[in-house]
Amino acid sequence: MSYTRRKILKMIHTIFYYLCGNFFEGIKMNHLELSEQEVIRRESLKKLRELGIDPYPAAEYRINTTSREIKEKFNEEEKNFQEVCLAGRIMSRRIMGKASFAEIQDHEGRIQIYVNRDEICPDEDKTMYNEVFKKLLDRGDIIGVEGFVFKTQMGEITVHVKNFTVLNKSLRPLPAVKEKDGKTYDAFTDPEQRYRQRYVDLIVNPQVKDVFVKRTKMVDTMRQMFNEYGYLEVETPILQSIPGGAAARPFVTHHNSLNIPLYLRIANELYLKRLIVGGFEGVYEFAKDFRNEGMDRTHNPEFTAMEIYVAYKDYKWMMNFTEQIVERVALALHGTTKVQVGENLIDFKTPYPRVTMADAIKEHTGYDILGKNEEQLRDICDNLGIETEPSMGKGKLIDELFGEKCEHHYIQPTFITDYPVEMSPLTKRHRENPELTERFELMVNGKEIANAYTELNDPIDQRERFEEQVKLLEKGDDEAMFIDQDFLRALEYGMPPTSGMGMGIDRLTMFMTNSPSIQDVLFFPQMKPEKKKVELNEDEKAVMELLKAASPVDLNQLKEQAGLSNKKWDKAIKGLTKNNLAKVNNTDTGLFVELVN
Repeated sequence: MSYTRRKILKMIHTIFYYLCGNFFEGIKMNHLELSEQEVIRRESLKKLRELGIDPYPAAEYRINTTSREIKEKFNEEEKNFQEVCLAGRIMSRRIMGKASFAEIQDHEGRIQIYVNRDEICPDEDKTMYNEVFKKLLDRGDIIGVEGFVFKTQMGEITVHVKNFTVLNKSLRPLPAVKEKDGKTYDAFTDPEQRYRQRYVDLIVNPQVKDVFVKRTKMVDTMRQMFNEYGYLEVETPILQSIPGGAAARPFVTHHNSLNIPLYLRIANELYLKRLIVGGFEGVYEFAKDFRNEGMDRTHNPEFTAMEIYVAYKDYKWMMNFTEQIVERVALALHGTTKVQVGENLIDFKTPYPRVTMADAIKEHTGYDILGKNEEQLRDICDNLGIETEPSMGKGKLIDELFGEKCEHHYIQPTFITDYPVEMSPLTKRHRENPELTERFELMVNGKEIANAYTELNDPIDQRERFEEQVKLLEKGDDEAMFIDQDFLRALEYGMPPTSGMGMGIDRLTMFMTNSPSIQDVLFFPQMKPEKKKVELNEDEKAVMELLKAASPVDLNQLKEQAGLSNKKWDKAIKGLTKNNLAKVNNTDTGLFVELVN
């Protein structure tokens, strides 16, 4: 072997051992980061494989029933369900020597199972019971069971297991909810954890699933109604060159091949109206929309809106249509039009009251906004203590007036109608008062759930309205609309008289399921980046507890309260600031320490 070849092989060996060393060091480090339970479960996983059991089998596991079907239809006298096969997650176990009880949970609920060692293992080898079931399976593992159904002496419907199959070995323990003296401990109730780990939430809080089942039923009910009318469900672009159809701040991205900016849609209105121009009688879409704005209990940057447009209709027809939709949804979900929403019992029985926006503002503020210019409206806001921005035009000022002083009064379903023209750049002017538009919003429990117009189909008027929006953009209103030249071109070909309506699906779901937050009706709501868990030493923990009691606090005072030596104090405060848990501020009155949110 040549010297050069030996040198190359030596280099390869060196690199190989270096990589292997790093790899195993990584495994070692990861192992150290695991909890005791996670280490034990990985050891069980290894032992299952050593026994020749695949903990993650690929083959189909055929089930022939569910927990609910068994509980609803089992008849002890008829001896039905004698050959059942179902699968689920182990939620509890009671090991009792040669026989054990467990509870498994499938997609429809929980059911008890009974496992007998000698029936599971009729031969001399008792490994499947003594080792696998008793020692290597844990709460959270998924198994398939075959057997027959019977009723225990305590009267509980139970599956007598003749054979079981390991279908999935879980490596993380589920939250262990415990009850003692009527109190629940360690329940998975922290909202942030629930929203981040919805999969765990659905496992340990099965009632959460009901919200999402009702949401789907709600959408299906609306879709069925629209289809009965003969309207067509369509799809429109999510990536748009012009973010139109609403006053909102968009998300911006860039298309590399076309080398142009694109926007995630804030609404699908302008595309649906193009389809009305094209000759469809009625079109609707359940659309994902995106608005780069604040987040709170009723707003998520990604949300679902239903929009529907029908030719030869006006906003009065659409009011009747909208209240029929909501009433029908309530009946489909609850069998009654009366629905509890927080502390209020809302009755969705039609018809709903109609109140003009001007009358609403006059009733709740004493001011008549009709005929007022921007300066006068700003004075009214100032008099009422409503904060305004210089960029706000008449429409925004009126919107603030109504939002701050009026909308919370409308608990029962109420149509607020006839909005000022400055608030509604896509709406036809009112047939009796050109200062107003033919628009309504449906208010429920102090919040808007639907917004509708007699659509503006005059292309000249529409162009002028867009140009007014451009002036607002130039003033600094980053929610004002762009001019959509293609939409104007479509209108110039002629759009028939049309009414359109948009409804917030997330918010309507909140009301129909009595959910206090929009995060409760979204499987995966948008969240702040998850903070990495930081392990604190005893000194750091002591300082953190002091900060939780009072923050900000004088640094010297905090040091004195901590009672640490200079060396330990320095290490503790540096550890907290390094991990961004606390910060030290230099103020005119001295150094202060405060918690970082």
